[in-house]
Amino acid sequence: MLFKELKKNKLILASKSPRRQYLLKELGLDFEVHTKDVDESFPENLKAEEIPLYLCRKKADAFTAELTDNTIVITADTIVWVENQVLNKPENFEDAVRMLKLLSGKMHKVFTGVCLKSSSGTKTFYAVTDVYFKSLSQEEIEYYIHNFNPYDKAGAYGAQDWIGYIAVEKIEGSYFNVMGLPVRELYEELLKF
Repeated sequence: MLFKELKKNKLILASKSPRRQYLLKELGLDFEVHTKDVDESFPENLKAEEIPLYLCRKKADAFTAELTDNTIVITADTIVWVENQVLNKPENFEDAVRMLKLLSGKMHKVFTGVCLKSSSGTKTFYAVTDVYFKSLSQEEIEYYIHNFNPYDKAGAYGAQDWIGYIAVEKIEGSYFNVMGLPVRELYEELLKF
């Protein structure tokens, strides 16, 4: 049976993200959502995929004391990487405008780090997707920010929102990774874990 091995484990998704919850649910898995407030700072010398890998491990480590047999905690962190710099969640309107202007007319990379943690071990992995944006006008940027409040999204945008319809010219890699969870890779890693 396909899910027999997975169903014997209690899965905990440690994420407030409604997109991650939706994507994991669409995999057909039963899980609970538990979150902890974890400091999301990271060493400045980290680059690209090193950042979300570090942060997803940090989030998983917050659950170490609570792990029991047959419990697997799933944590994830997504960043946008453009011009050798990280774009996390915007702090305010001006920061969101700055980020979208930086992404306008360029290719950027979306990295998601995922950590699986149980009482018997830890596995981390990441996925990367190249996203190509058309050039955006100031009016388009401001319309998007005012109407879709992208303050909880890395790079100040959600590919599943209006801006994804009008700005994304091409995606190379997993679309679901851009939404915040590389579900195919997660499925494969859960089966091996």
